[in-house]
Amino acid sequence: MWHDLTSDQQLLRDTTARYLGDRAPLEGLRKLRDDPTGFEPDYWTGGTELGWTMLLVSEDDGGGSVSGRGIVDLAMIAYEFGRHAAPGPLADCNVVARALSGQKGGMQTEALGEILTGTAIASCCLGAAPWQSGGAAAITIGQDSGDVVINGSVRPVESAKQAGYFLVTGQSESGMTQALVPASTAGVQVKALKSIDVTRRFGAVTFDNVRVPASALIGDFGQADEAVSRQIQLAAVILSAESVGAMDSAFDMTVDWAFDRYTFGRALASYQALKHRFADMKSWLEASHAVSDAAADAVADDTPEAAELVCAAKSYIGEQGVELAQDCVQIHGGIGVTYEHDLHFFLRRVTLDRLLFGTPAEHRNWLAAMQIEKEYAA
Repeated sequence: MWHDLTSDQQLLRDTTARYLGDRAPLEGLRKLRDDPTGFEPDYWTGGTELGWTMLLVSEDDGGGSVSGRGIVDLAMIAYEFGRHAAPGPLADCNVVARALSGQKGGMQTEALGEILTGTAIASCCLGAAPWQSGGAAAITIGQDSGDVVINGSVRPVESAKQAGYFLVTGQSESGMTQALVPASTAGVQVKALKSIDVTRRFGAVTFDNVRVPASALIGDFGQADEAVSRQIQLAAVILSAESVGAMDSAFDMTVDWAFDRYTFGRALASYQALKHRFADMKSWLEASHAVSDAAADAVADDTPEAAELVCAAKSYIGEQGVELAQDCVQIHGGIGVTYEHDLHFFLRRVTLDRLLFGTPAEHRNWLAAMQIEKEYAA
């Protein structure tokens, strides 16, 4: 997937792959299907020791990347997460860590330290987004007597039951606002949800007149629009790379099956109809690699086209990833739809990833709005 890797990047990727293979084998994940967390605590803290949550954080705040392009390094880790269908709130913890980097509040500094060491999980409650109209926000944030007041609910929120902190994004009169809310705050309610991805856990989070001090704000009140857009770009790059990794595993598994499975004395792979379908799937896979890499590079370099490339990656991979995984299931036949077969892990992963931090349709709407804005500006 990745070209011209430095030795440090290659080491990071290989170390992550070995760690996930040892600590999160698919057979082990299958046994954790009903576990409320989905992974052992030391699995996540061990991953943070490898650098999973520090790559988007400045060195002054205890972070740092291996190449100077943190989101590219993180996309490599996400790719391995997808290839292994690995559990853990990789996107959420990194988005929150990036939001907290540079903040000087006491709670923000403490929370960031806990995220970096893996002693606390932080989740994103995206209750307002750039593709929504003014009245469509799921969460509203106001001010009262110097406090910040939060109302509304949002779902799905990854690791909501396990989270120690929530980065809450809501709509205010003057624009979007963000605040860091400890999960123990009065008025915060979390309800576990069933997820199509059996390796990850999600919940619905409700804020009922939740009051936090103004020091909990991330940035200025009502001025978070640009920061939220950037955070969604980061999350979309992570999820796109993860989906590409899952697509790779599903495709490789299916190619091996087609060459090993014989009907009427011939390998499945020898049939022309299947050859054509494999060609289609390979073209989707290569295009997904390309657009995922391009989005990661653009966000890392903060190019003017970054937002557009992110929307293109999230919408294209969200559509073609599911199509590819479904085809892999069909080619496997009856065994492909059994829980005992590994293929469903990757179908579940790409199906859920397409919904997080904006569906393909929402990213297309956002892209269209950006194009209209450009035309008016011209």
